[in-house]
Amino acid sequence: MQDRERLYRTEGVVLRHMNLGEADRLLTVYTREHGKLRQIAKGVRRPQSKKAGHLDLFARVSILAARGRELDVITQVEALDAYTGLRSDLDLVGRAAYAIELVDQFTVDGESNRELYSLLTQTLDHLSGGLDRRSVQRHFELRLLDLVGYRPELFHCSRCGVEIQPEDQFFSYEAGGAVCPKCGPDETHKRPISMTGLKVLRHFQRSTFEHAAKANIRLAVHKELDRLMEGFYNYLLERRLNSPGFLRRLRKIGRVQPPSEADIEIEERE
Repeated sequence: MQDRERLYRTEGVVLRHMNLGEADRLLTVYTREHGKLRQIAKGVRRPQSKKAGHLDLFARVSILAARGRELDVITQVEALDAYTGLRSDLDLVGRAAYAIELVDQFTVDGESNRELYSLLTQTLDHLSGGLDRRSVQRHFELRLLDLVGYRPELFHCSRCGVEIQPEDQFFSYEAGGAVCPKCGPDETHKRPISMTGLKVLRHFQRSTFEHAAKANIRLAVHKELDRLMEGFYNYLLERRLNSPGFLRRLRKIGRVQPPSEADIEIEERE
């Protein structure tokens, strides 16, 4: 009876891993039932280990674990989805790393959020399945903000409350949304945002992914929003994210070959 109480099964996505000792590995897994957990996979780095191939980064896995005093121990693991479609493209790897980095940073250990888990697995599935990667990222960014309590105000000025007019505006990180041209100049933490960029954010905020992805959005607008959203997340987290810098370096050098294991583990080395 005690063994049954100690054991539990859960489904999760591997967010991070770190070598521990000579053969073990410490993993951070975001699970559907229990939120973020830190678990040990003992002996996983030995050549004969049956767990090794199932615990890659980004993989969705079914885990049987035993509760420990400090860290739980993975006793069995089965890969449910390795998202192989994204692993041959470094840009997709970078976008997947961006998603798991944000989930990792906005969650605390042991706090379940099934909607956030569904968003993460849906995002990895869409990236792996070849759907428009920029639309996948925009939808993830706006939906994540909703789920963690930072939904941006995009229809009224976040300072004075007036309805936003069809003209270029500001986006205030401190105020948490659009700011009108009258209030914008007084903001310290802000970026200009074009009316087109604001319309795109509104579209993704209030639409399902299937509907939002139908929009034909110019690359220049996506680039504008890349910078804006990265700045907003950096402000909220009070730290600089690693994965956007990795993506920028890839684009600068035009790298397209399949990623190495070291590339996939960007969040560990940056």
